[in-house]
Amino acid sequence: MGSAEEMHGWTVKMSTASVLVMVAVFSMIPGGVLSDMRGTQGLEIQQLAQGSTHLHRRLKRGWIWKQLFVPEEDPTPRVIGQLRSDSDRGEFSIKYILSGEGAGDVFEINEFTGEIRTLKKLDREEKAFYVLQAQAINRRSNEPEEPQSEFIIKVQDINDNVPQFQNEPYVSSIPEMCPTGTTVAQVAATDADDPLFGNNAKLIYSILQGEPYFSVEPKTGIIVTSWPNMDREAREQYLVVVQVKDMLGLSGGYSSSTTVTVILTDVNDNGPTFQHHLYTFVVSENAAVGTTVGRIMAEDGDIGINARMTYSLEDDLEESSTFIIKTDPVSQEGVLVLAKPLDFEVKRRFVMAAEAVNDHVDTRFLPLDEFTDKTSLKIFVEDVDEPPVFLSPLYEWKVPENAAVGTVVGSVSARDTDTVNNPIRYSIDKRSDSTKAFKIDPNNGTLTVAKALDRETTTWHNVTVEAKETAQNHLSSSVVVFIKVLDINDNVPRPARDYQPYICEGTQAGEVIQLLSAVDPDDPVEGHHFYFSMVPEKHINPNFTIRDNQDNTASIMARRSTFTRKDRTQYLLPVVITDSGSPALSSTNTLTIRVCSCQPAGHCPTGGVEALSLSMGVSLQTLLGLVVCLVTLTVLSILMLMVRRHRRKQQGGVEVVAKELELPETVSQKVLYYGEAGGGGEGLDFRQPVVPLRPHPRRRQRRLRKEDVRASIRMSLRESHLIGPEDEVFRQFILDRLAEADQDPYVPPFDCLRTYTYEGSGSPTGSLSSLESSTFEILTEQPVCNTPRPYLVQLSPWYGSGEEDTTF
Repeated sequence: MGSAEEMHGWTVKMSTASVLVMVAVFSMIPGGVLSDMRGTQGLEIQQLAQGSTHLHRRLKRGWIWKQLFVPEEDPTPRVIGQLRSDSDRGEFSIKYILSGEGAGDVFEINEFTGEIRTLKKLDREEKAFYVLQAQAINRRSNEPEEPQSEFIIKVQDINDNVPQFQNEPYVSSIPEMCPTGTTVAQVAATDADDPLFGNNAKLIYSILQGEPYFSVEPKTGIIVTSWPNMDREAREQYLVVVQVKDMLGLSGGYSSSTTVTVILTDVNDNGPTFQHHLYTFVVSENAAVGTTVGRIMAEDGDIGINARMTYSLEDDLEESSTFIIKTDPVSQEGVLVLAKPLDFEVKRRFVMAAEAVNDHVDTRFLPLDEFTDKTSLKIFVEDVDEPPVFLSPLYEWKVPENAAVGTVVGSVSARDTDTVNNPIRYSIDKRSDSTKAFKIDPNNGTLTVAKALDRETTTWHNVTVEAKETAQNHLSSSVVVFIKVLDINDNVPRPARDYQPYICEGTQAGEVIQLLSAVDPDDPVEGHHFYFSMVPEKHINPNFTIRDNQDNTASIMARRSTFTRKDRTQYLLPVVITDSGSPALSSTNTLTIRVCSCQPAGHCPTGGVEALSLSMGVSLQTLLGLVVCLVTLTVLSILMLMVRRHRRKQQGGVEVVAKELELPETVSQKVLYYGEAGGGGEGLDFRQPVVPLRPHPRRRQRRLRKEDVRASIRMSLRESHLIGPEDEVFRQFILDRLAEADQDPYVPPFDCLRTYTYEGSGSPTGSLSSLESSTFEILTEQPVCNTPRPYLVQLSPWYGSGEEDTTF
């Protein structure tokens, strides 16, 4: 008992750490020991009350408390212990105060007795213990009867939590054919109960589903294989159900389960296997190279890289090079492809062997020879009606351009490759021979010349010949025939251009006048070589000579130095040009050499005009004559219209004042009447009696607009000004027109017209023509002469007044 009192006294003075340690110690003391201590303590108090005298030692005051444990999940409020000071005599003179964790809401203390009571149920998993402080206060003195002390109330665990698996769901993979005991996966569960109190949190694992293939270690949760040689091709996936229990699996405990998906990965434990020993295919004989003939497949139970295989054809079998086999990377099929053209008439059946070999071999599971398999292939060629086939893919022939009609150029030949061997007829595609220069024998394919050929027109003829079957499907095919026309010397050489040589008046003997060259449409193999010479005559040309330069050119040279325009304006020089063909051909070309008064630099000023007229093929005299004719006709037409108009006015008895035709001052054409008496300006009479004109019985009366008449006169004068009056053609044309006018009784008396046109410009006296007179007076009596103009200027250049320029 004394030792118990000492223990109580020592406990009161312990520090907070010491109290925690003692609480832990008391928690491990059985309940009987505590009850014995309480009994001993009560006996000691009783002896003190009876006044026992054998205890002479004074007891140390301290805390007296009861059990400090509370079970969790107990909903009934209950007293879990008592705090009591050893100075408490039961007189309620001491007040007990509780503070700390849970004080007031979870725990409360009876301030008179010191009993501690729970207010609600507790959860150890939420809070395992509470730290509180207790005080004992003397009610009378309000002084602490005991120093404040700290103690712990521990929540006692019960098995109220179910084990829980972590990291669900579980998926694992292992290779097929793995040995027994191969680790598959490890499952792990946790229990929220106190692992240090009883067996509440002690777990044990077991398999509910998955045996006999898998097993689990009870304490660690490691799943291992328990069945040898599991085959993925038989079963690829397993579902294992694992259970965990607390309380070491005893009754009354909690349990839970989880699933583990086990996948078997593939290994190369299967070789390729053909399902048939013979594969048969049919292919048309006209199938193009690259056509897929068929597909074969070797079954392999593996997947992925272990199922990859390569197909090949046996090289030692006949005609294996006609076909090739490829591996489809997606379906792993063998694709049979045509590598060469087929011909039913040559070979109708092919037999060969095909082999399939795994790309990746694993000899741990199978021997090497089991990763290969073979099968046979039989391919039948199907007959197709084919068009005729020419013996040559193209033909190229040559024929001279002078070949006579009917000359054989060559022959084409085609045959029907089918077994029936149908007859064939030949024809020429009209689109390829639009000129119809050739024809073909429809029976034997002989090509002949149908019309004369000309290499200079067409050098090559590309003729398409068609061969067609005369029976069955009338199939046809074509071939191109290239015919080259060979050149012969059938064209004469000619000058390279239209030469217009001239010689200056001061040219010295021996000077080169013109350099000549020649062209020839022919195309000799050795190239052209031309020879230039003069026409052979009895007498040598005294004026010019030709020097052949031996380079396909020749020089025209002067032989004397006395060329003048007064003596002669032009010379004709025949030139002979001969080619080097066989036979040689020649041509004679006459050149016109003009004598020119050249400028100091040697240029002939009229060379351009003359060259133009020569190149046009019309002489200058002819061109001038045509222009003069047009001008004369225009002027005569205008005059006739004016006279007719005047006559109509005279016959009607109406005096008409004719307005002056508004001609520009530059117009030189005037219609004048020159009297016989007098000369020069004095003999001009501007008022003459009008000669009655006899109407032509067949002429229609037409009126010409004044504007049209003016335009015609202007145009005629401008064109006529380009031709000088000295020209012989012009003079002869005027004389012919005057003679016609004199002999025609139905036209005005043109013999009264001394001259017209080329009056010149800028005359101070103005126009002398009645065309520009302001009025016309129709006289019935004697004419009255007007006073002549102040003075007259001689018309030029009609009367030789010099070479003055006229402006139009």
